[in-house]
Amino acid sequence: MAAAHPFHSPRTHGFVRVGAASPLVHLADPAANAAEHRRWIAAARAEGVELLVFPELSLSGYSIDDLHLQGAMTAAVEAALLELAEAARDLVVVVGAPLRLGDRLYNTAVVLAGGTVRGIVPKTYLPNYREYYEKRWFAPAGGDDPAEVRLGEAWVPFGTDLLFEVEDRDGFVFGAELCEDYWAPLPPSTRQALGGARILLNLSASNVVLGKAEDRAVLCASQSARAVAAYVFTASGWGESTTDLAWDGQATIHELGARLAESPRFALDGALTVADVDVDRIGLERLRTGTFADCARRELEADSFRRLPLPAPTVAVAAPLRRPLDRFPFVPDDPARLDQDCFEAFNIQVQGLMRRLKATGGRKVVIGVSGGLDSTQALLVACRAFDRLELPRAGVLGYTLPGFATSDGTKANARALMQALGVSAAEIDIRPAALTLLKDIGHPFADGQPVHDITFENVQAGLRTDYLFRLANQNGGLVVGTGDLSELALGWATYGVGDHMSHYNVNAGVAKTLIRHLIRWVADRELVGAAATPTLRAILDTEISPELVPAKNGVIQSTEATVGPYALNDFFLFYLSRFGLRPSKVAWLALQAWDEAGRGHWPAGTPDDQKVSYDLPTIRHWLEKFLVRFFQTAQFKRSALPNGPKVVTGGSLSPRGDWRAPSDASAAAWLAELRAVVPEG
Repeated sequence: MAAAHPFHSPRTHGFVRVGAASPLVHLADPAANAAEHRRWIAAARAEGVELLVFPELSLSGYSIDDLHLQGAMTAAVEAALLELAEAARDLVVVVGAPLRLGDRLYNTAVVLAGGTVRGIVPKTYLPNYREYYEKRWFAPAGGDDPAEVRLGEAWVPFGTDLLFEVEDRDGFVFGAELCEDYWAPLPPSTRQALGGARILLNLSASNVVLGKAEDRAVLCASQSARAVAAYVFTASGWGESTTDLAWDGQATIHELGARLAESPRFALDGALTVADVDVDRIGLERLRTGTFADCARRELEADSFRRLPLPAPTVAVAAPLRRPLDRFPFVPDDPARLDQDCFEAFNIQVQGLMRRLKATGGRKVVIGVSGGLDSTQALLVACRAFDRLELPRAGVLGYTLPGFATSDGTKANARALMQALGVSAAEIDIRPAALTLLKDIGHPFADGQPVHDITFENVQAGLRTDYLFRLANQNGGLVVGTGDLSELALGWATYGVGDHMSHYNVNAGVAKTLIRHLIRWVADRELVGAAATPTLRAILDTEISPELVPAKNGVIQSTEATVGPYALNDFFLFYLSRFGLRPSKVAWLALQAWDEAGRGHWPAGTPDDQKVSYDLPTIRHWLEKFLVRFFQTAQFKRSALPNGPKVVTGGSLSPRGDWRAPSDASAAAWLAELRAVVPEG
């Protein structure tokens, strides 16, 4: 069988598959624990895990108390450790062990790779309060510790200044700390991250009491966010002594504040928790967050850490991706989070418009209402803003501006919506003015020829905006823009006196895919009145179209047929603008998210006919189009944007906000990377 194309491997795209083992504990029996470790190493190997971490003191058991000080125990642990190293030839394994070094006993994390012990990290902070008595048995890491210790026949690096860097794997750098360390005000892992570690490991015992599992998860999430890293935590479980305490075997994997995976708790036979950590994305996030590098320069000396090279794991790692991946990055799958996001997004838009009205003393706004998604959302925002400012909705002046391709359905929806909302509604037929303008410039359509070119389209789009601005002058109001974030990314707007321009654009920070759910959210909660809900649902069922070119053979002009599915475009936009990922990686992630409609979860309320799939050729085709539009042809429009509030993380394309780029750049570098890495088939 032919080897798979490198494009299809998670390794190609900067992922490291990590595992957190919660093994069955055999108290004070290192040989039995070593056998248990081998079992989970084999299970991890079958899952393609490259970095596997075990709990604190996993080779002896944590709760053996004074048995740690028995000579037979320390000798058995050392023997088990050296024997276990052989099992870790094709992946990296980190185990917990009590190690006697001279006249001191240390609680350590031991790194195994390539069949040998590669480094030993001692615990920095030893708890000695409430139920903990670790200082009775162990010595804390200190400044007088040796840099190397003898283990078996070899000398092994020792200390809290160790980082481990896997050869030929950019960004695969990790550090380790133990249990109490991350409860400290300044965890050792913070400095490890500043020193370059992108994966932080915590080998923990951590007995369980009410509420503690949530506390641990909060600490893991916050440490991964603050340290701009991945944080892998695993605690002791079944088999530890219950003389006075209980153990739940909790394991979690977090990245940049988000939980990637968690274990079942209180499992009787142990558990293996697996996730793919994106060390490439972590590196890019640190790159764009200057505070991280500034802090590293402030806190670290040049020789703060020793980097120990490790042989690259050779286990087979295959797709699919082992981590949550939303098809719609701007629309979370989790219903509770989606509800929260819709609440926040809608109120950000509303507050933005309210503040602009208060600043200008305005009591009227002008909106072109087409019966499409964007103008509907802008109208809902305006109504809610007027309600909260205790202004009459009659001050919301909505205009339908039918042109040569306006359908009866969208016009009827626009009229019905304005009536249900109780705003001031009027209609201006732009066709006579458009014909005059086309005739004045000598366009063949004015002579009856069916020429529907870009000039034909933009004459209509420009006239609509021209009317809206003059109506705003006449009525002392502001033109509220309707164009959304997705259209700004694609340059899908008529520049200048066109839908590109307004006095204030409430939708500029909201992606098209999120606008659908915002409208549904407002309708479900009847936030602008129950009368509008039926029309809002009808608008959600309408195909996206600029309605500038007459239908051909009954088929209306389709936006997505020209620029591509908004579902894919929003996916591309998120990962390119928010994280700066390479196009090939964006394509690979899109394939993981979209190749099977039946896999994974869909946002609540997604209609069945929108639950589609996209294959790699389709993704590659539309990504090429997106790259040209985003990097090469559309920036000049974004360089001259009206004001509007940022709504989503990394989701502002304003030159005054998240995105600054030249208007005359080339997309060549992005296209070359895509074509070099992504197969055409």
